[in-house]
Amino acid sequence: METDLLKDRIFDTVGICNKTDRPKFLGFLSLEQTAFAENIISKLDVNYRFFGGFDGAQRVMLGCFPDWQSEWNFPITAITFTFRKTDILTHRDFLGSLMALGLKREAVGDILVETARAVVFLTDETADYVLSQITKIGRIGVELKKGFVEPLPEAGKLSEFSSTVSSERLDGVVSALIGASRKTACEKIEQSLVTLNSVLVQKPTLKVKSGDVVTVRSKGKFIIESLEEKTKKDRLILRYKKYI
Repeated sequence: METDLLKDRIFDTVGICNKTDRPKFLGFLSLEQTAFAENIISKLDVNYRFFGGFDGAQRVMLGCFPDWQSEWNFPITAITFTFRKTDILTHRDFLGSLMALGLKREAVGDILVETARAVVFLTDETADYVLSQITKIGRIGVELKKGFVEPLPEAGKLSEFSSTVSSERLDGVVSALIGASRKTACEKIEQSLVTLNSVLVQKPTLKVKSGDVVTVRSKGKFIIESLEEKTKKDRLILRYKKYI
């Protein structure tokens, strides 16, 4: 979804909610789209939430609600796919099969895959269609059922890394995280390709701290574990985890 189109659709979602006094939804949105939407909608007078079907979802739906509403029910349905333990299926396999049905990307939320099981989050309006159409993912037979049993498959595996930086500045941290020059890091920040704690940021001088989550478009999502220790040369030790 292009930026201008997304902006228009955000305003349309807010406008319809205010006009009808009923909930209105937009999504599913990527991490970058969510940060962009948050930056816009946080400045508007509207009761809103982001949710992707479970806490910690990476692809989430924007929900705008009337002021009087205190419960936030999202039109999201989870479908569990089961298959043989000897079969190997990936996120790409499931996404490809769903897109082959003619679904738009925004109709599909997180796709969580593990051995013999996958849980896919969809908009309510597409769930029954998927249930009626899919019997195979690629050449592998699958069984489908609404809902899921916890615990969910892992959304992504985290690997631990470390590096050193001269300061807590965002541009220096991004440079270390993606293995690029500081100039390249600054360009990505200024081009709105970096989010800090799901908020779009464009200031290279912002300070990063332990616990922050940095996302760099096309490079990944990083969790800052610590940024307090120093080397003998007085450089900060950056310890972080990355979704792989």
